[in-house]
Amino acid sequence: MQRRKALLTLAAFLFAAAFSLVMATFVGGALESRSERHSLRALNAAGFDWVEVSADGLLVTLTGTAPTEAIRFRAAKVVADTVGASRVIDQIEVTPARALTAPHFSLELLRNDDGVSIIGLVPTAWEGEAFVTAADSLSEQDLTNMIETADFPPPEGWDPAIAFGFEALKTLPRSKISISATQVKITAIADSPDQKAGFERALNRVRPRGLNVVTEISAPRPVITPFTLRFVIEDGKARFDACAADTERARARILTAARQAGAEDNPSCVIGLGTPSPSWADAAVQSIGALAKLGAGSVTISDVDLTLIADSTVLQSEFDRVVGELTTALPDVFSLKATLTPREQASTGPAQFTGILAADGKLQLRGRLADDRMKTVVEAYARARFGAENVYIATRQEDTLPQGWGLRVLAGLAALSELNSGGLLVEPDLVAVKGETGSQGARAEISRLLSNRLGQGAEFRVDVTYNERLDPTRGLPSAHDCLKFAENILGARQIKFAPGSKQLEGDSLKIVEDMAAALKDCREVQLEIGGHTDSQGRAESNLALSQERADAVLEKLAELGTDVSEMSARGYGASQPLADNGTEAGRDANRRIAVKLLNEIETRPSLRDLLRELEQEDDGEALPDAITGDETDDLIPEGEEPMGEAGDLEVGSDGEVTPAEEEEPASPAETSVDAEPAPAPEETAQEPADTAPETAPEAVDDGLWTPHPEVENLRPRPRQ
Repeated sequence: MQRRKALLTLAAFLFAAAFSLVMATFVGGALESRSERHSLRALNAAGFDWVEVSADGLLVTLTGTAPTEAIRFRAAKVVADTVGASRVIDQIEVTPARALTAPHFSLELLRNDDGVSIIGLVPTAWEGEAFVTAADSLSEQDLTNMIETADFPPPEGWDPAIAFGFEALKTLPRSKISISATQVKITAIADSPDQKAGFERALNRVRPRGLNVVTEISAPRPVITPFTLRFVIEDGKARFDACAADTERARARILTAARQAGAEDNPSCVIGLGTPSPSWADAAVQSIGALAKLGAGSVTISDVDLTLIADSTVLQSEFDRVVGELTTALPDVFSLKATLTPREQASTGPAQFTGILAADGKLQLRGRLADDRMKTVVEAYARARFGAENVYIATRQEDTLPQGWGLRVLAGLAALSELNSGGLLVEPDLVAVKGETGSQGARAEISRLLSNRLGQGAEFRVDVTYNERLDPTRGLPSAHDCLKFAENILGARQIKFAPGSKQLEGDSLKIVEDMAAALKDCREVQLEIGGHTDSQGRAESNLALSQERADAVLEKLAELGTDVSEMSARGYGASQPLADNGTEAGRDANRRIAVKLLNEIETRPSLRDLLRELEQEDDGEALPDAITGDETDDLIPEGEEPMGEAGDLEVGSDGEVTPAEEEEPASPAETSVDAEPAPAPEETAQEPADTAPETAPEAVDDGLWTPHPEVENLRPRPRQ
């Protein structure tokens, strides 16, 4: 009995223990599930759906990755508020913070009459104290320094940009310069258009290669005197030789009229001061419209004087009708002189004076002048304009020249001085100028000059081409500069190819890339890429291989953006060795790529070449030794004047310049081209001898004028 009671008691204890265990497990699981459920519900409601929750008894563990430490803290607080802070185990990780990026470093420089101000954020490592000290020395006023620093290394390109910005600050007394590592933006004010051009030239000279520079230099509107407009329709094409307007609205009206008359899409017209009348735009529009009705010719307005010259192809009846309508439509203040170019008549030709200006500054003057006094004036003026050492004059005297001939010649020389190279033709009814210039405003300036000096009704022709390479404000390298760039690179490192192949190998690709970068601003430069090999192998194979290698370099330059439109490639094989092909070092030196200049774009014939060409166009006679001798390239022999004193020389019918002769004919030996010129007798040296021999043909055929490419197309077309 006693034993049974003990067993029942034990069974009761075991049952109670099992029941307790079951209940504890059930209750614990229910509690954990409830804690997880409530925690997740609270987290999702707060937007923290990235948090993972696990419960272990009363403890709630949080895991996951929070974007920031603050978000981690807020997520843990949400769960703590739900189940109790003591039950929460926070195991949430935080996304590692990214490394701090360098800020945008920039510097802004302000300079005016009140002093210099500097503001910006710069690297701590940059030595700014020297910069500030140098900037402070530019003005007597105290410098305003508002520079902040950040402890980061200077970005690439920072130092060249800062150096250029300081040069700009020194150059421009009223300016704002914004500098960053990749760009320098300059805003400045100039006192005049000439000063603006000078500033631009100075900045272009010191601009670092590869730096993006934005320049905005403003200047007051120019004073234009005389206020000139010249519109030309020639060969079916319309253009402005000069255009001026007083307001934006007036310019828009004038340009609209020009486009309606057939002008190019974007003609230019300068807005300036000096308009002679508020009705300037009305007169310009009416004049352009009248010329458009005629179809060919030119119209020039110089202040209030208007000159309309119709082409010889215009019918007389049409000319009369258009001129009548224009006379009625013009504002009262303007005066009109209209001329219909006459049809060509049989004639021995007009008196002429010509000038040819070579690109090297040499000037050749030929033609007719009235007397020694006029010759002295013209020669002195030319020497003053073009330099005493650059002027060669060979003229003859004629006392039948029209009135005002000297003024026409001087006006033409003044116009020619605006060009870098070109030609001048002066005739009784025409002054024509043709050539190249590096100034975009040269055509307008020449038109204003001729219109002012020749007077109302005078016909003149301006055929001027703008050559960007001659523009000093562009700062473009010359052809010789480009050649030097390439030679410097190839002199330091030579381009190598795989044996027997045109394939670039090693660092050769980088060398070609450096060449492309150096030639980036070289446009329309006639460079030859020459390929060379050693003497091993057959000559034909070497020649072909060298050509392929030169072609490969040229093609790669084109691929890298170099302007190769005027470049060429040529293979020379082993024909031009630099070293002995008998040694390995010599053969290696001979396997090369070389460059040379074929023909510089801006090169023009020298004055001596022009004279020789003119002489050949006459009778093929040789020029005197004083001009064509091989001992000098100059037209004026060293130590003597080629023309001697007035009266010492005369011009024959074949254009040959020879010593003046006495009344008695000289012997053949004395007049031979190869013979030494005999000095003129003392008594005849006092008399004008600048007259043609009796046998000399008249006018054009007197040997003083022969057609030349610079000026032969300057005359107006004759009426048929």
